[in-house]
Amino acid sequence: MRLPSSLQRRPSRRPVALAGRALALPLLLGWGAPAAAESITGVCPDGSIYIVQSAAAIPCRGSKQVDPGDVPPIKPEFLPRPYAWELFNRQQDPNNPYNLIDAAAQIRDAGAAGAGVPVAGETPPGVDPRTGVDPQTAMTPPGVTPPAPEPVQTAAVRPTHRAPEPDPDLGLSDQEIRDLLLIVELAQRSAPAAFPPEEGNALTVLLAQSTAFEPRLRQARSSLPSGSVLLFAAVAADDADFHPNLTFVQGHEAYQPEPANPDQLGVIRGRLGSLEADEAVLGYVVLPSRMDTGKPLDIYWNDRMLTTVLQPPAPGR
Repeated sequence: MRLPSSLQRRPSRRPVALAGRALALPLLLGWGAPAAAESITGVCPDGSIYIVQSAAAIPCRGSKQVDPGDVPPIKPEFLPRPYAWELFNRQQDPNNPYNLIDAAAQIRDAGAAGAGVPVAGETPPGVDPRTGVDPQTAMTPPGVTPPAPEPVQTAAVRPTHRAPEPDPDLGLSDQEIRDLLLIVELAQRSAPAAFPPEEGNALTVLLAQSTAFEPRLRQARSSLPSGSVLLFAAVAADDADFHPNLTFVQGHEAYQPEPANPDQLGVIRGRLGSLEADEAVLGYVVLPSRMDTGKPLDIYWNDRMLTTVLQPPAPGR
């Protein structure tokens, strides 16, 4: 007996659909959910902090692993510094093997010019290379002291970079020099950029941007790049040494002007090096065009650092 068509059981596809969903669910979970990522946080013996994905990637031995929330605060001496600043310090280090080669060559040249300083592996003048004896010393009677050789005048090893001299092409009067110093001083109210004196250093170093001085400088130096021009002033409260070891950092850009290149750094009035009490030096720095003085800028001088906006927006903007 056949059942009415309305009562006949039809094959159900529900189990198939459920099975399909059961298979698809793990795939969707596998594609949509991010993979579990583990990280290891710790501190190395030198004070640096690392965050790595595996123990094999830990960059030091004897590290101390801690939770991210337990990482101690980083002290200033452990903060990262621009590579250009580190490279500059290495280049100026007299113990750098790169500098020792030049120093040794200069000493050898000076000894050859003075005719008295033997070079390692060479026989000194007046000594018999076969016996290693100076005939004059050998013939000196007992009890008689031979005359002492005259001292050899050797040339002092000087640094390879040359300090800039005051630029005579600017033709600034004494009053204009005083005005520029006043501009640097007054700019500290709206855009402070100063390294105050500290123990062992009696210098006050100030920096400021001067849009009034920039056209004068570009008129005197047509080869000047298109970046912003900054003024720097150093005033000595006591005898001190000043060198414009300045490094400017903004984002991933680091710039260190070369003192021997007047298109990058120059002296307007005064001198670099040893300064007497109450003596001042005024100079300029030309920044690269990619650096924006309207944004925060890190300025390094020697081992000190400050952050400033040299051209803040006008009030009300």
